[in-house]
Amino acid sequence: MSSNLHPMLNVAIKAARAAGAIINRAALDVEAVRISQKQINDFVTEVDQGAEQAIIETLLTAYPGHGILAEESGSQHGSKHSEYVWIIDPLDGTTNFIHGFPVYCVSIALAVKGKVEHAVVYDPTRNDLFTATRGRGAFLNDRRIRVSKRTRLGDCLISTGFPFRPGDNFKQYMAMMAELMPRTAGLRRPGAAALDLAYVAAGYCDGFFEAGLSIWDVAAGGLLVTEAGGLVGNFTGEADYLEQRECLAGAPRIYGQLVGLLGKYSKFASAGEKASVRQAMADAPDAAADGQAPAADATTHPDSAAEDTQTRPGAAP
Repeated sequence: MSSNLHPMLNVAIKAARAAGAIINRAALDVEAVRISQKQINDFVTEVDQGAEQAIIETLLTAYPGHGILAEESGSQHGSKHSEYVWIIDPLDGTTNFIHGFPVYCVSIALAVKGKVEHAVVYDPTRNDLFTATRGRGAFLNDRRIRVSKRTRLGDCLISTGFPFRPGDNFKQYMAMMAELMPRTAGLRRPGAAALDLAYVAAGYCDGFFEAGLSIWDVAAGGLLVTEAGGLVGNFTGEADYLEQRECLAGAPRIYGQLVGLLGKYSKFASAGEKASVRQAMADAPDAAADGQAPAADATTHPDSAAEDTQTRPGAAP
């Protein structure tokens, strides 16, 4: 651990590495890992639970008066009334892990009076450690990182997460992907939202969007993005996204273009925008039958003036 880092961030790093060691040991024989299902396509393993316990023990040993909000155990541990709350996802990408697909991570954030101040996202398969402290920048293995400099959506790689739970709006997600696929260099679905956000911070991806996420999926990654010079919010560009179950992030110029394309799919969109989306989805089978991709109009094509779209007031600083 570095003596130059904030003491609380150093403790979070220690906790993340302890969890990562448990995950790496289990990955050597993943078929022996006991798996249970929280709901259809939503899994939890003994590794999630063991990693979470290691994180909580490390954090509360150092800061016994702090609160805990963890994916598997909720707020059972720590102080219920502390202004300091650790937000933990012990294994983001569990489905990848149980298949031996090496894209998953540990995510730990510390919120103080409701604002995320410290963040760690640790990829144990690559030993990649992403860290951020508010106002001090974002880092990957002690190297400063910045979001990408691309400004044309047509040059960009965008990451997302596909819907997979009962009740998810599959048809709307297909419409969102249809908006983006013809307008970007590629759309990717790695399978771990916290790592997706870390990759936006590092400039590996130019943007990210996903609905249905919980606060532990986005708390740490969101701070990484903003400290790396990017923007993060909900689909309409509003900054208060942590508990809204939709997240959009990117380099500033790309973020603005993504808001222009995806804002109408937000649950916070206007009634008129929602009606137009419903109509477009109702017409979608006809377009698919004709083998036609949605036309890019003058306001949304990557070569158009949409490159200069700015984020709406209230977007994340």
